[in-house]
Amino acid sequence: MNEIISQEARTEKEVRCVIAHCRDLFAKKLHDYKTSWRIMRLRSLTDQIYIKANRIRSIEINGENRVNEGIVPEFIGMINYGIIALIQMQMPLTDTPDISAEEALQRYDAEAERTIGLLIDKNHDYGEAWRQMRISSFVDLILTKVYRTKQIEDLNGQTQVSEGVDANYMDIINYSIFALIKLGVHDS
Repeated sequence: MNEIISQEARTEKEVRCVIAHCRDLFAKKLHDYKTSWRIMRLRSLTDQIYIKANRIRSIEINGENRVNEGIVPEFIGMINYGIIALIQMQMPLTDTPDISAEEALQRYDAEAERTIGLLIDKNHDYGEAWRQMRISSFVDLILTKVYRTKQIEDLNGQTQVSEGVDANYMDIINYSIFALIKLGVHDS
């Protein structure tokens, strides 16, 4: 029992390290671009996540990377776009960046905490199964969640049994966190 608790504590520490790394980049981009992402609609954010996941899959399948940027930044981007999407779901659509960097960071932290809570609960129930998974499986699961999200968006949210778009975004974030842990980002 203590070994399970110890492993779960290790996972939470690694998860928080990954999120801190992603938040740091998010904060730096807030400095450079302010909250320009506020004008993005959810469909656009879903497509941004799709582009990043599809690039990783393409690199994995083709074994070639012509842009001098690996897959780690793509996973970080999916986490940050996923959190942005969760923030956008809580706010009205706007045509102008309408919040401060400070408010954006507060909202980022709130959505990250909510998502981490889900990850910790699911990780407990699934018994750290993600540690035996391959990076390619995370990518495939992320792409599946993206396609599900697109379908829900096309249905204007009128689903019969789906958990909803927010659950898919949180799963995308969490699969990306697991991938980054496996890629060693929690050590940096």
